[in-house]
Amino acid sequence: MSILLVGAAQAQWLETTIPVGSNPGALCYNPLNNKVYCANEGGRVGRVTIIDGATNQVITTVAADTTPFDLCYNSVNNRVYSANAVGGDVTVIDGAADSVIATIRTGLGADAVCYNTQNNRIYCANGLGNTLTVIDGASDTIIATVVVGRAPRALCYNPQGNKVYCAVGANSVAVIDCATNQVVKSVVTDSQPQAQCYNPQNDEVYCANSADNGIGTVTVIDGESDHVVTTVAVGLDPRALCHNPLDNKVYCANSGSDNVTVIDGASDTVIATIAAGVLPFGLCHNPQNDKVICSNNGSNDVTVIDGVADSVLKTIPVGTWPMFMAYNPTQNRVYVSIFDSDSISIIRDSALGVAERAPLVGHRLTLEAYPNPFSGQVRLQLTANGLQPEVRIYNVNGVLARDLNPTRCLAPSFSGSLVWDGTDDLGRRLPTGVYVARLTDGASSVNRKVMLLP
Repeated sequence: MSILLVGAAQAQWLETTIPVGSNPGALCYNPLNNKVYCANEGGRVGRVTIIDGATNQVITTVAADTTPFDLCYNSVNNRVYSANAVGGDVTVIDGAADSVIATIRTGLGADAVCYNTQNNRIYCANGLGNTLTVIDGASDTIIATVVVGRAPRALCYNPQGNKVYCAVGANSVAVIDCATNQVVKSVVTDSQPQAQCYNPQNDEVYCANSADNGIGTVTVIDGESDHVVTTVAVGLDPRALCHNPLDNKVYCANSGSDNVTVIDGASDTVIATIAAGVLPFGLCHNPQNDKVICSNNGSNDVTVIDGVADSVLKTIPVGTWPMFMAYNPTQNRVYVSIFDSDSISIIRDSALGVAERAPLVGHRLTLEAYPNPFSGQVRLQLTANGLQPEVRIYNVNGVLARDLNPTRCLAPSFSGSLVWDGTDDLGRRLPTGVYVARLTDGASSVNRKVMLLP
């Protein structure tokens, strides 16, 4: 097989730009119907634009309440929830019919939402008050209102502990037990917590703190005990976080220092600082090609970062004031909301799978999947010559779906194949979709996209 080197993997480009509503902000993706939703913050009446993920055409625009500020997707009932900051409510959109089916009154400044897959609940932070509204995903009715503290904003869901983390006030994170809808702990952070993300590989929550003096930090919280593991110094005024599950790294966009800090997920230490554009604001990881995209407000472009080497691959102009992003795994596209251009820019990557990296001298790794896509069994043809190999299967969100454990059956020097039958360790069939097979020997890694059909 041919090895796709780093230089050949830099084929990202601006595919198209789609006009949407006034001042587009938050984005989210519906994998069931392959649609992208865009919250348009401007105008007297808030609107959400719905885009066909296959054709890049606007399907329709639905009315929300004033200033739709955040979006989340309910995978159980195929619905999208829009938190409307000025309206103080949540608009519920049917993912199949593209119509509004409910409006739920929550509280002043509804500005953040997240989804709990275990309990089929939606959580809405009411930023101008001190509460978190809990919505039942089946009936779209309020089942609890939780007092969390002044000015709740960024939310993060921990599926292992079934908890929601809510950044509140000047220097804390409220931890909510999703079984009881009670605050079980208040974690002290540095000042002005702004963004959060979850690392499922280490069961840790990362909270970016912009700090009053502009010196930014990231508070690392243990997902089991809810104690602070460590505090990591990053750049000035950190605004966004994202987790790279393929390499177990956390990226932090620092708006005040025009760079991105890379934190090793295993040691929670800084391993790289990457120059970005002016005022970096948003982050998005592409698991198929192992790239991190950073939107830069001030320079009107996005920075494409190699997830293995932590180096800049490309800078792509996109429009005035790029903000949030969403990833479409079906077409391997990243959508960027362009706030001042009233549009969405779409970044495309030409590689069909995750870019294979040149192995170290004395090492050779290859990985292919046959047939691909598959519906019953797929044969992973691989070569590993050097250290003990590992083969793992990740879904498009970077969550480990299957560990094939070749270290128990393969010698360090191996050429042959493994059969993956599309089931997990409990014998239940994995959902139809796109997965990433990752072969590593501890020094090098190769990734291949595989598609499981019904």
